[in-house]
Amino acid sequence: MPRHVFGPDYAFLPKKQLLSYEEIERTARLFSRLGVRKLRITGGEPLIREALDTLINRLAQIPAIEDLSLTTNGSLLTAKRAHALREAGLRRITISLDAIEDKTFATMNGIGSPVSPILQAIDHAAEASLVPVKINMVVKKGINDHMILPMADYFRHTGHVVRFIEYMDVGNSNGWVCDEVVSASEILATIHAHYPLKPVDQHYSGEVARRWQYTDGSGEIGVIASVTQPFCGDCSRVRLSAEGKLYTCLFTHQGHDLRDRLRSGSSDADLICYLEKLWSSRNDNYSERRNNQTVNLPRVEMSYIGG
Repeated sequence: MPRHVFGPDYAFLPKKQLLSYEEIERTARLFSRLGVRKLRITGGEPLIREALDTLINRLAQIPAIEDLSLTTNGSLLTAKRAHALREAGLRRITISLDAIEDKTFATMNGIGSPVSPILQAIDHAAEASLVPVKINMVVKKGINDHMILPMADYFRHTGHVVRFIEYMDVGNSNGWVCDEVVSASEILATIHAHYPLKPVDQHYSGEVARRWQYTDGSGEIGVIASVTQPFCGDCSRVRLSAEGKLYTCLFTHQGHDLRDRLRSGSSDADLICYLEKLWSSRNDNYSERRNNQTVNLPRVEMSYIGG
């Protein structure tokens, strides 16, 4: 969340405008009846939420949910909290880390945070059996692209999976320009030149990361290429924001208000009908249409809907 936007005087939403854990659980149960089998808790930073393990436990009790994971920047992931989340029912975790040395990492995170606490968080996650730990690295040309190989090198042989992500134009506050994108093919070429790679089949249809293994058996990486290799046609994700808006695309500017329906006494049947209609009528394909005209359109910020 950019400091120049979300500074100390920023007026965040009052708690009553956020969905309660009961409302989030009800929404998840409705989606599970429509075929959803995977849930991911994102942010902003989800570990800011009080008693997050309570929500995790509620979601883990939904019979149809087969996979429950969380994405975090790792800054608040203590050993105690990692174990509490695991005991509550969390199965996997993804931690954001854009460089393996302090100066570059501080530039990317904008608050001068060092790398060591995040590496500790990764260790805490692994010790709590939140595995495999996935590590997200957004690659930005001229800023941290020199860290591609050091990141790959550091996490080989650890069992963790680094996912290299093309710098995307999510929201408008990051000042995105196409010239700062390091393509997936460039990322792979950089790593392959030192550590030969071979492609691996997807785990499931709609998986956003292309998987690659080191040919020497030292691990796996992923590459998410939303800019140069759009995957709109296979997208099966819907996002629910903290204040109860549904977004059917990462790059959309308009959410659909679910909170008022939840609080106005709508029955489960009515809500399922609404969700079915919303999903069946979607026509999102921003990444396929991305051009000079579309990149300047207003879009919801990543801090509202996660990845």
